[in-house]
Amino acid sequence: MNSITGDDYDPNSLTVAEALNRIEQEIQPLRGEEQLAIRAALNRVLAQEIRSQINVPPHDNSMMDGYAINGSDLPRGETTVPLKMVGTAFAGSPYLPTIQSGECARIFTGAVIPTGTDTVIMQEHVSVTGDLITIGPGHQVGQNVGTAGEDLAIGSVVLKTGKCLSAADIGLLASLGIAEVKVKRRLRVAFFSTGDELCSLGERPGPGQIYDSNRYTLYSMLTNLGVAVIDLGVIRDNPAELKQAFLLAASGNDAVITSGGVSVGDADYVTTTLREVGTLNFWKIAMKPGRPLTFGKIQNAIFFGLPGNPVAVMSTFYQFVQVALRRMMGQAQTTAIRFTVPCISPLKKRPGRIEFQRGILEHDSQGRLVVRTTGKQGSAILSSMSQANCFIVLPLEGGNVAAGSEVTVEPFGGGV
Repeated sequence: MNSITGDDYDPNSLTVAEALNRIEQEIQPLRGEEQLAIRAALNRVLAQEIRSQINVPPHDNSMMDGYAINGSDLPRGETTVPLKMVGTAFAGSPYLPTIQSGECARIFTGAVIPTGTDTVIMQEHVSVTGDLITIGPGHQVGQNVGTAGEDLAIGSVVLKTGKCLSAADIGLLASLGIAEVKVKRRLRVAFFSTGDELCSLGERPGPGQIYDSNRYTLYSMLTNLGVAVIDLGVIRDNPAELKQAFLLAASGNDAVITSGGVSVGDADYVTTTLREVGTLNFWKIAMKPGRPLTFGKIQNAIFFGLPGNPVAVMSTFYQFVQVALRRMMGQAQTTAIRFTVPCISPLKKRPGRIEFQRGILEHDSQGRLVVRTTGKQGSAILSSMSQANCFIVLPLEGGNVAAGSEVTVEPFGGGV
């Protein structure tokens, strides 16, 4: 094993994979459902399987503006064929009589294919003289016709339980005539910051104080997940106040999240207090930024004690908290997408911890997708998260990365 110096290696730290496994063993999907109108169900987690009760589209329809004909009337070889136009089919107003051989109907996109026809010729591909059209060679039977049930057939599974409903899903439900769906109840999450050095917005910082950004990033990330959030503000470095805040936060909520106070300093009381009022599962991870991550339970609520540095708060939230909350919400898909691209910047790293460096995914002059670093990677440099659009995920035992090397990236989701 490579020689490790400083705090980059701690034999008592869990790997990221080990920590995720422990979290998964401790969490359970939510119980409780509610019936919602589909307009209110965006970003909610589906609690039922949706099957189509109709064909979509409900009938064979034209995919083009043109002329509906019987395929047997198509010209053979290089000849042309004249057809008599006997009517018009509009979207929402079908042509009802049966089309006979030698006849055709003017048809518009989305209109029902008239009885007796099975092919649509685009209007640009015919010549028209009065009520006669002339068709040339080069066409195929069945072209430009969408069949009934081509999108969704009766009885087919449309959406599975655990799907987080997107705008497209809402439209899909509407296309099936479904006005309401059953979804999982909202997850309830209480959170607060700890530290005497923190100052809330609207207050004037005193000597040695800084504005609390973590509550605002946490609020935004939680809101983006669609959970019900309870902001308990800033709790000072006082064991009695912290204990009271822990118990208040756990009461009636599914999860409790704190930021700050999980290191080894004399005034870092989070881990100690957790041991008093709940259970501690782990509190150190072999990752950077974010080594001092605490996980456990308070009563029936899972607990995450995040580090105090702003970037560490966000990295641990996306790698652990978000995954856990999505599983509790019953989502089928809980992990982020990762893939490899060339890195055009050299990266510094020492073995011993997985690193989540901030990067910018972009296209180079040849149109290739590449990534570059945002620059300084300190865990207090929140501007690096604002500039970035992905994590560059560097493996546990990996070292420095030369420019041009392939690296794994994890694009940020919405709301980062």
